Amino acid sequence: MIEIGRGAISKMSARLDGPTVQYAFRLGEVEVPVNPLIGSTIRLEYLGAIHCTHCGRRTKTSFSQGYCYPCMTKLAQCDLCIMSPERCHFDAGTCRDPAWGEQFCMTDHVVYLANSSGVKVGITRATQLPTRWLDQGASQALPILRVATRQQSGFVEDLFRSQVADKTNWRALLKGDAVSVDLPAIRDALFDSCAQGLQGLQERFGLQAIQTIADVEPLEIRYPVEQYPAKIVSFNLDKNPIAEGTLLGVKGQYLIFDTGVINIRKYTAYQLAVHQ
Repeated sequence: MIEIGRGAISKMSARLDGPTVQYAFRLGEVEVPVNPLIGSTIRLEYLGAIHCTHCGRRTKTSFSQGYCYPCMTKLAQCDLCIMSPERCHFDAGTCRDPAWGEQFCMTDHVVYLANSSGVKVGITRATQLPTRWLDQGASQALPILRVATRQQSGFVEDLFRSQVADKTNWRALLKGDAVSVDLPAIRDALFDSCAQGLQGLQERFGLQAIQTIADVEPLEIRYPVEQYPAKIVSFNLDKNPIAEGTLLGVKGQYLIFDTGVINIRKYTAYQLAVHQ
């Protein structure tokens, strides 16, 4: 086999080319297109080193997808409020890095519905669309609200998840394409059932802070998958440094081989070599 790239892996770049997603490995400063590799035998080899994506320190374990332990405990992007935005403590003056919080949290966010393994509600910065949907493997997506801050979008998500799931079933995601649904109808039903809670949030933060996104059609997304696996088996590079097989497709941040699947994002900061 021929080595086609090596370096510190990060989540694959993903972009829409028409309705179909085009992927590339990101190995340090190098990008290697993935779609042309589908149908070929590919080997990923973990080279035994992990370097923190923030400070470069070598670490035995990757924390919060790519950080060493000291950085994980100090950086704002690794704080608990990233996973639970409603717990944001920026206004309390205790943000780990107020400048980072100002840039990434105190900015417009979008609340959306996506259909990947089923319908879910999610939030992301407005600048992260449609990348967020591609990373999640959504086959349909619809933005429904524009919200002024990350914390406020977290309050909205918390309200909506009483009616709609907020997580993706990754095993179901990799078993086949999601059944198409009517996202605008689901949005309207969600607005109706949560009308009182939404009104309360708008009264608390102001009408301009939480605005409905109207007249937008759902985005339909296709993934380059030739065949889905009959049985889901995951590669674990920490236990076996080699993941090899015929590449059947890519969905979300998962490579689908005839021998198993691997979540590339899970191995952010791992030094990998890619062979074909």
